[in-house]
Amino acid sequence: MTEPLTLTTGEAPDEEPGEESGRPSRGRGRHGFLLGAAVLVTGAVAAGAVVLSARTDGPGAPPAGPRTGTATVVRTDLVQSERIDGTLGYADAYTVTAPRAGGIVTWLPDVGVTVARGERAYAVDGVAVPLFYGETPLYRALEEGVDDGPDVRVLKRNLKALGYGDELADDGRFSSGTAEAVRDWQEDRGRERTGKVAPGDVLVEPGAVRVTEIPGIVGAPAEGPLLYLSGTRRVVTVDMPVGRQQLARNGAAVSVRLPGGKATAGKVSRVGTVARAAATGGPDRGAGSPGGDATVPVEVTLSKPAEVGKLDGAPVQVDFTSERRDDVLAVPVPALLALAEGGYAVETPEGRLVPVTLGVFAQGRVEVAGAGLREGMRVEVPLP
Repeated sequence: MTEPLTLTTGEAPDEEPGEESGRPSRGRGRHGFLLGAAVLVTGAVAAGAVVLSARTDGPGAPPAGPRTGTATVVRTDLVQSERIDGTLGYADAYTVTAPRAGGIVTWLPDVGVTVARGERAYAVDGVAVPLFYGETPLYRALEEGVDDGPDVRVLKRNLKALGYGDELADDGRFSSGTAEAVRDWQEDRGRERTGKVAPGDVLVEPGAVRVTEIPGIVGAPAEGPLLYLSGTRRVVTVDMPVGRQQLARNGAAVSVRLPGGKATAGKVSRVGTVARAAATGGPDRGAGSPGGDATVPVEVTLSKPAEVGKLDGAPVQVDFTSERRDDVLAVPVPALLALAEGGYAVETPEGRLVPVTLGVFAQGRVEVAGAGLREGMRVEVPLP
């Protein structure tokens, strides 16, 4: 666990280092780093390293040092991340099309409704079409004497799951027991006991589905698209710029920042392999035309879907890990001092400078290493 930053107020005494002190030179004054010249700090350090030159509060006034506090050198894990925009929604997409011409649509569900196994997905001519789970749709009429096939297995598995034909074998053979289970199912649904199932009698999808759009119209002929569906698994979709594709690794942990600032955990569940050009619009470039950076689709599965509530289509931000350093010594970035001779150091409350080598910057801290540096030692930081 990362130790929180604690500050102890105090004034560090002014000191003029002697020529034989054996310590790195800080220049003239409390934190002066060049004799009469400014120090330029570039890169990531520029945002946080302490770079102070000697100052006076008026003609002839003595140098005045800044107010300082202390923080602890901690041993921790540092994670450097990059934040990419994404969209919260549901996994997968399906289109339900009328299986055959003829008939009138007599019932359709509402947008946002979830349909589970055995429940009515839609109705034609007053006959409900229930949902079955499976990877193979019913592509032929199934009855005794039909050739074995994966569609028969789908039918038998769903009948058993709904309480019909407990003794049915898990195979692709349409047996007399299968026909009897079909008749019992048909009777309970108010259908004729034929023992036969046609493709349009059930809708087959991989699992429970959620209604996202309804192109069909009650009272209109049952033809063309009737429903647009999605899965029920909550996911975040990210259009990852190709130049940063290496950030998305299957199974990698990420943090998802929701509207309002709350964060929730997730992991990368799918990384697309086909890049697509960004769409831009304008007088000379219609929507969908190539432009901007190409992207690949990245899917993130949420570890705790309940934390996002009923949000759908909401903009979110995903933090992808770009670099990680485990079990390293770290200090707050403002604790860094730029040395006149080059490099950086931290200073103890006793005024001793400890040269350090810098590593990863993350979470307001920086990885440091150097002789004389140890976990738990106190270093100075400027007070706000």
